[in-house]
Amino acid sequence: MNFDSADALTISTAVREGNVSAVDVTKAALARIATRNHQFNCFTTITAEAALTDAARIDEEIAQGNNPGILAGVPFAVKNLFDIAGLTTLAGSKINADNPAATQDATAVAKLKQAGAVLLGALNMDEYAYGFVTENSHYGATHNPHDLLRVAGGSSGGSAAAVAGGLVPLTLGSDTNGSIRVPAALCGVFGFKPTYGRLSRAGVALFSSSFDHIGCFARSVQDISAVFDVLQGKDHRDPICTQRPPVETLHVTSHQDISAIKIAIAADYFTKSAQAEALAAVQIVADALDVTEYVTIAEAHRAPAAAFVITASEGANLHLDKLQRRPEDFDPATRDRFLAGALIPSSWYLQAQRFRRWYRDRVREVFQNVDIILAPTTPISAPLIGQQTMILDGEEILIRPHLGLFTQPLSFIGLPVLSVPIVRPNALPLGVQLIAAPYNEALILQIAAALEEKGIVSAPVVFNN
Repeated sequence: MNFDSADALTISTAVREGNVSAVDVTKAALARIATRNHQFNCFTTITAEAALTDAARIDEEIAQGNNPGILAGVPFAVKNLFDIAGLTTLAGSKINADNPAATQDATAVAKLKQAGAVLLGALNMDEYAYGFVTENSHYGATHNPHDLLRVAGGSSGGSAAAVAGGLVPLTLGSDTNGSIRVPAALCGVFGFKPTYGRLSRAGVALFSSSFDHIGCFARSVQDISAVFDVLQGKDHRDPICTQRPPVETLHVTSHQDISAIKIAIAADYFTKSAQAEALAAVQIVADALDVTEYVTIAEAHRAPAAAFVITASEGANLHLDKLQRRPEDFDPATRDRFLAGALIPSSWYLQAQRFRRWYRDRVREVFQNVDIILAPTTPISAPLIGQQTMILDGEEILIRPHLGLFTQPLSFIGLPVLSVPIVRPNALPLGVQLIAAPYNEALILQIAAALEEKGIVSAPVVFNN
């Protein structure tokens, strides 16, 4: 069995049926990491000993006739802002390295383990999740497996690159303004951000409490669905976690009739400030689904500015003590953005929140007539590491803030979104967002599965660089 390119459910089936041991799967993943991670710089910590112990326990359960779970023996890793018992939660920072080790796993990590998945370690990210490139001044840049000279995106760059580069088939990340979807698009994998509050954030270092989501990366829609199903459920440790009962989505991700689902393309704001190839990627998906209708989301161009005011303010408040005590130990770019956030007047913050409520209501009106909206994930493909500006529509723009132009207006109001990969021959990958109203994750996954069956979206492992 080729573990390099096998998806999670293929691995778990083989493990549960006794065709391969969880220990052998884990050893193979650790060998891949040892061989390839130096190219990508995805992992900041590798938990090899604990992983092999967990894998042996899974094999023992199977030998005793027990089912260790739907993800039995599947290797996974998590962005290093998820608590892992016995490890210090870095959140991409130098300062956090002085903190004591976590005493228990984050809820999401614990649930994946309970489903039989095997944790192999923690992954690189932008410091305190504030960024779109994962060029970390403390732990180095994560390199895009499709082109090692280019960024992986961020802030969950290590999570996306680890899947794209075949190190592990599943990873967890977090998304505030696009930190799952941006790296998923740039690395050519599936990246899923469910509805705000749908999954527990307990044991996750937050950036902006009123925005932060957790989600996952994978190379197939079924794997995304399986992880989402495992992670659902109320959690008293996270006060914003929904009380809604879990909804099984794995059964809707194959051979489903999608003819009754109303789909439209996001127009106006979502067709501007983007390279032609990003818009062409959306058209590829639209053509495959026979979509010709367009919708306009009112005042979407104001959402990124309002999102910046809120996230910068909340993030600065969260880290204010560290900014005062240890400013020299921050990544300079992160420090400066937090300092700017600390100076934002409260009147601006309140006005941004008022706009947020108004904008949420306008988007709800759009979803009265449409089930799914298509939009580019990023306006460009992956820029070079260290690249600061580019020319777009004849104007020089800053790259970092522009990478989230099309993701911020959606996370701003907590919508569920899946970025699906358009991997093009001899070109860098791009992503297309499938967007739905809150709690309609199953519809998104149903459409994504149809696109996958048509061969329109795919996430192959990158072997040669």
